[in-house]
Amino acid sequence: MPSLRVALAQVNSTVGDIPGNAAAVRHWSRTAAGAGAQLVAFPEMMLTGYPIEDLVFRDSFVRASQSALRTLATDLAADGLGEIAVVVGYVDADGPAPTSSAAVPGSGRRDASALLFGGEVVATYFKHHLPNYGVFDEDRYFEPGDSLTVVRLGGVDVALTVCEDLWQAGGPFAAARRAGVGLVVNINASPYELDKDDVRLPLVRRRAAEAGATIAYVNTVGGQDELVFDGDSMIVTAAGELLTRAGQFTTELLIHDLTLPAADAVANGPEPAAAEPMGIVRVTVDAPLRPLADGPAVGGIAERVTDEAEIWSALTLGLHDYVQKNGFRSVVLGLSGGIDSAVVAAIAVDALGPQRVVGVSMPSGYSSTHSRDDAADLAKRTGLDYRSEPIQPMVDSFLANLSLSGLAVENLQARVRGVILMALSNQEGHLVLTTGNKSELAVGYSTLYGDSVGGFNPLKDVPKTMVWKLARWRNTQADSPIPESSITKPPSAELRPGQVDSDSLPDYEVLDTILAGYIDGDQGRDDLIAAGHDAALVDRVLRMVDLAEYKRRQSAPGTKISIKAFGRDRRLPITNRFREGV
Repeated sequence: MPSLRVALAQVNSTVGDIPGNAAAVRHWSRTAAGAGAQLVAFPEMMLTGYPIEDLVFRDSFVRASQSALRTLATDLAADGLGEIAVVVGYVDADGPAPTSSAAVPGSGRRDASALLFGGEVVATYFKHHLPNYGVFDEDRYFEPGDSLTVVRLGGVDVALTVCEDLWQAGGPFAAARRAGVGLVVNINASPYELDKDDVRLPLVRRRAAEAGATIAYVNTVGGQDELVFDGDSMIVTAAGELLTRAGQFTTELLIHDLTLPAADAVANGPEPAAAEPMGIVRVTVDAPLRPLADGPAVGGIAERVTDEAEIWSALTLGLHDYVQKNGFRSVVLGLSGGIDSAVVAAIAVDALGPQRVVGVSMPSGYSSTHSRDDAADLAKRTGLDYRSEPIQPMVDSFLANLSLSGLAVENLQARVRGVILMALSNQEGHLVLTTGNKSELAVGYSTLYGDSVGGFNPLKDVPKTMVWKLARWRNTQADSPIPESSITKPPSAELRPGQVDSDSLPDYEVLDTILAGYIDGDQGRDDLIAAGHDAALVDRVLRMVDLAEYKRRQSAPGTKISIKAFGRDRRLPITNRFREGV
């Protein structure tokens, strides 16, 4: 039986940086070749980054992708890498965009995979299953492929597939069984959400059994706007054995030797009766692969981590890449001494280093001494650039010229703080981080153009109860950046004497359970009451969530960690009179 040394390049790409992404392919291919790899696979849309959204409608962008693919093949050969097979994702097209009046059904933009060898693009494959749920809009952008590409490589038949092809039964994996392939390469840009790694392995096992072949699954890593990708690449045999698995949120090259059935040694299997018919396109690479180096190469299996460690890694990577890829030098945030700003500050320091984080204490006349002390303590623990800008004189100036009372005065304090942070951003070039958590955003517990001001929100998809868990977990690591009193004291906006969140919100343990059902689970009023929640409380919470839609529409982007984040995951009309139970 032939042996094939496979390298899975779990690496980070940037949307639109086609030259930089191509350079990364060359770099990691050189590294893979140095380790004796014969086949190296890169993630979905590696050349263009993912998701490209409406860039796909620009002919110039598509042409740049196609041209870069051909140039990459030539450059790899010039680098002395012509004997290593390189599988890479890119954007192709065989017709105008669907927005064009010249669009032709069955042709258009393609989410594509290509195999490069010997300076040539020897095979291409178009993604068959196009997801159109959650954060995905691929029916808007792409046309599905209708055939499976099988490449005979080093005496092994290798099928090319892309991401969602793995998540649906039938289609390419059923066709792979019929084609009798020994290996299916599945390239992915699969966004992270909590516990998704627990779903992937059983899924890959089901598809491996369906194809009757080993699956090499490679996923991208890195942040792109609200999305963050966690890697978790792996190789699984047809019998379901996990051979090797990469870590999460790590850039790495996973290299493993596979013993695979020779081409024509695998009997063509019957497809399930319900399988979609797909054509099979066969391509043969006649030239020999680079000879195997001394071995064997064993990739190993990375340990799984706790939920809190997983989420912390997602949040730090999401913030790091948002800052780096958008060219910001540093970040600034308000340090209140409370739990949310403390956790955001700790995330920022872990992501960027203390020298790139500015924390500003902005006490008012209602700010407690312990809150000011906690903010200063966190700054000392983390080493960030700490400043204090008391706001009471500015608030008094407003009140001397405006007749305000009650909630208007509370909001005025928040807006003065927002003005200070944006002024520092304009003056010094920092990205402003806002610190509201998912629970607060859900019920509208924020001030527009006040504490909601900012360009990025690390906690946007993190419920309040998880914020506390993250703080406790982070303090168990090598250092303890978060003051204990920030974790244990009752949460408060401190906008009036003696104020605490529980004055206007239910206990967060109860609130977050209702919010998870209504937002993440799309449960209605009756479902929530049947789950044991008080009817009056359900009505109150749902009303707050519904009325706050206009605020959320104006909120900063933030890293997605749940099955349904605010933003592209959950799209509801602002003007909407439907109410649950009415």
